[in-house]
Amino acid sequence: MIRSKRNISIDRIHILQCDRVVLFTTLALVLLGLVMVFSASVDISYRRYHNTFHYFNRQLIYCAAAFFLALVTIRIPMSWWQKMSMPLLLLGVFLLLIVLVPFIGHEVNGSRRWLNFGFFNVQPSEMVKIVLILYLSAYLAKHLNEVREKLSGFLRPLIIVMFLMALLVVEPDYGSAAVIFATAMGVIFLAGARLSALITFFVVCFATVTSIGLMQPYLLSRLNCFVSPWADPFNCGYQLTQSMIAFGRGHWFGLGLGNSVQKLAYLPEAVTDFIYAILAEELGVFGSITVIALFGVLIMRAMLIGKAAEQIRQYYHAYVAYGIALLLAFQVFFNIGVNTGLLPTKGLTLPLLSYGGSSLIASIFAIALLIRIDYEVKNLLNKSHHFSTKRVRNYG
Repeated sequence: MIRSKRNISIDRIHILQCDRVVLFTTLALVLLGLVMVFSASVDISYRRYHNTFHYFNRQLIYCAAAFFLALVTIRIPMSWWQKMSMPLLLLGVFLLLIVLVPFIGHEVNGSRRWLNFGFFNVQPSEMVKIVLILYLSAYLAKHLNEVREKLSGFLRPLIIVMFLMALLVVEPDYGSAAVIFATAMGVIFLAGARLSALITFFVVCFATVTSIGLMQPYLLSRLNCFVSPWADPFNCGYQLTQSMIAFGRGHWFGLGLGNSVQKLAYLPEAVTDFIYAILAEELGVFGSITVIALFGVLIMRAMLIGKAAEQIRQYYHAYVAYGIALLLAFQVFFNIGVNTGLLPTKGLTLPLLSYGGSSLIASIFAIALLIRIDYEVKNLLNKSHHFSTKRVRNYG
């Protein structure tokens, strides 16, 4: 454990330099998010609060809090997170339970997903996604042979995953439930679980969810609107049609920053769930592809960090990195899929870009964990005599 002030200063410098690709890609996405939050929120900020900077100022505060948490996180060894994975999971379950209690959980648009603390709302599901990755990675690292060889070792963590999904569905938060399920299955697959077991479990879950969905008139109406939104463009298909109009207005290079028409009370949730549509309208195809490319670089880098950790048998580090990569990938895919009409409409933010403290803090916290993993892996690679200097240089 590093104790001297001199060593701590050197440690900090190394952490900041450990992976510039992750650092600068994250900063680029956060800065672009600030610009788009300001642009998308000018009209609604003035109409609701008579202050065009209301949402932008709050997002700046969330950014400051997120980066402060990140600075603390990169100083904490991954071994501590591994030891605390179960207590953190229990805390996450507790928060998901109390958010369902009337007069405690804050309800917005028919969903009870938030805890109201006056100045800001906390959405527990955002942190639960990260906490589940920490717990699942610790379980896989400890019971790796059982997961790969025995059905019981494969099913035990999935029972907890299904329990968390059930709590999210009750809120309801179908988007987060889908992201958690996909991320958990992906991490377990990368850990080496049998493909036949994964496919069987997926088919059973899909059949169960489909059967329940067919008995819910609300879900059936959402599905009908998704299939043909223009059949009812002023009612259930309103959000999707307005989002598609935003994409249509953008063309190749967009209308220019601040020139969106859809943000003027046409497209609901323009600063949160549908900020990508506003970005496409103002920055066009070029801006939209740039965002996807930035996320692609970040996700690929996270996978490479996980692969490097796995090669030196740091399985906990590897599965946390894989989990963060998959979490970002699925959340980006689901959000952009909803915005473009490829997936049914659901409440799910775009990481690092959408307005909202819980989402932004959780995303930057995950990136901080990734930076810490990269730092520890490189230290181990540099100290190890089993890896050549060339291999270390190529990874760094």
